[in-house]
Amino acid sequence: MPPEESQSRALPVSPSVQFSSTVASGTGPKLDGAARRMKSPGKKLLPVLVFIFCCVASLFFSKTGYKISLNKADSNGTRVYKVKYQVPAKKAYKLLKHARENPVCAPSTSLLQQSSCKLALRNLPQEVYQLKWDVVVVDGPIGDAPEAPGRMSTIYTASILARSGKTTDVVVHDVHRTIEKWFSWEFLCEENLVSAKGRFWNFRISNQSNDTRFCSSETVRIE
Repeated sequence: MPPEESQSRALPVSPSVQFSSTVASGTGPKLDGAARRMKSPGKKLLPVLVFIFCCVASLFFSKTGYKISLNKADSNGTRVYKVKYQVPAKKAYKLLKHARENPVCAPSTSLLQQSSCKLALRNLPQEVYQLKWDVVVVDGPIGDAPEAPGRMSTIYTASILARSGKTTDVVVHDVHRTIEKWFSWEFLCEENLVSAKGRFWNFRISNQSNDTRFCSSETVRIE
């Protein structure tokens, strides 16, 4: 059963930073929506943050397109870090309940490294918290089984990071799955959804770091 209610309804500068899970499975993310706009010739490169589950895959953006490489870094400033995702997907509902009941998880608590919210990723490189991201892509960890690491924390963290910049596109993959759908509605909000194609949702979020709620006050039942 889905949660009874949500809090609401619901790109042209480098560098890019990516995170590969210690679970090496699958292939690199097939980006859509916001990422496609980065392929136009003559445009600047965007600061892009990508959470992926492919082992040490780097995505390099250029003025003529993008390519996937297995290098850990390149001259364009792309860097790859391994992050250990430890929370299994089966704990998703308990974590969602924790976030709803605890003010420490509110968007106004933007200091992720010091957050006591159980959903906050506090072990990322310092630059992740310091930079203002134009695009954040959530395509990891794998989250395809109850015991596998779930994407609860990456979606929540992406939401907090997005609210610390001016305007940030957050692209979530595998939204046909329950966890990706629940947590996207809860923390990215239907009202911010600007496009959807296949298994991708693209949310556009403006600076809302002082808000006490992620979404508008209207509540909806998630189907």
